[in-house]
Amino acid sequence: MGRKKTLGSEAHTTSVAKSKTHSTLEEKALPSRKTPKYREIYEDLHAAIKAGTLRRGDRLPSEGELGKQYNTSRITVSKAIHELQLQGLVSRHPGSGTHVLAPIATTDRVFGLLIPDLGRTEIFEPICNGMMRSPLSKPHSLLWGHSMGELSQQEKEAEHLCHKYIAQKVSGVFFSPLEFTAEKDIVNRRIASALDRAGIPVVLLDRCYAPYPLRSKYDLVGIDNRSAGFLITQHLLSHGARRIAFIARRLSASTVHGRIAGYREALFARGLHQQQDLVYLGDPEDPHFLQTVLKGCHPDAIVCANDITAARIMQGLATRGIRVPDEIRIVGIDDVKYAGLLPVPLTTQHQNCADIGAIAMATMLQRLEKPDLPARDILLQTKTVLRRSCGIHPLPGQKFS
Repeated sequence: MGRKKTLGSEAHTTSVAKSKTHSTLEEKALPSRKTPKYREIYEDLHAAIKAGTLRRGDRLPSEGELGKQYNTSRITVSKAIHELQLQGLVSRHPGSGTHVLAPIATTDRVFGLLIPDLGRTEIFEPICNGMMRSPLSKPHSLLWGHSMGELSQQEKEAEHLCHKYIAQKVSGVFFSPLEFTAEKDIVNRRIASALDRAGIPVVLLDRCYAPYPLRSKYDLVGIDNRSAGFLITQHLLSHGARRIAFIARRLSASTVHGRIAGYREALFARGLHQQQDLVYLGDPEDPHFLQTVLKGCHPDAIVCANDITAARIMQGLATRGIRVPDEIRIVGIDDVKYAGLLPVPLTTQHQNCADIGAIAMATMLQRLEKPDLPARDILLQTKTVLRRSCGIHPLPGQKFS
């Protein structure tokens, strides 16, 4: 697979078909190496032809115009155009310019990835890898949205990328709705509505934008978050914890609210639901917030909304000289790569991100074949991975479902 930029230079196109660089990209899906300038131009034009943005007979911008757009020489532009010529995609005639000869095979589809947290939240890289490695993906291509900048800019950039995909007439969009921003609900709905108006199918990854437990009308592929919250809390309860707090960031995605529901159900099952509500929403890196949690309920265990929250809470406890798990047990949800590498390895609920990606691709293709299918929630189960942070010392390689 190769790394490609679209004409607007706002997204990267990654071919899912076999290529010379396929194995390299499978090892590291997120683009990191610098692409030669001529290759960027070639791949932009190639993607535009494939998506139908450039149609048969359309005239390409002149070499001088492309040189200015990409801040490069005519020689570099000419090299890119020559590669398109060799593939029979364009013709060049002195005096009349370069024109598109034919579209790329219409059996190949182009899908957009609209994932604001790509490159920031660790579950999305393996999900995208799972999409690419699926046998169903081989004839198709993925447009990678660039890693978005500061949180304050994510809303604007996500909408901009949405309209880029619409202009490129992609066959479908895999969308992971925004979280943590003030206007996230409004922006997520605007994005979904824009894709609807363009007739572009949507498959939601990991989360819905509707508030839990409501659901939107789109297919969703992720994990059973309520079950995950229940299982990890039940694990603590079964090993003697009784004052279990739940910590999450404000403005989190609906997945977190599903996990909170599961946490509360586990307490209810043990007859502990009448104690005060120990759900705390705030910034896990804020020492004052952590102090509020510790003084407010004196927990003997903490369920964290995800592993990154658990890592930050663990760090905050360490600065106070509070030992994990001797004084407070900590668990997370997700089982990201670093979960076992924390100062105290983290007990957590494992989700199979590669399977989520592969199933999401199958779901999208089914949606295209049968657009009248009812919306589906395809929720994978999780497994409890035991490490030292919960105070239980499993045998090497031991996992609990």
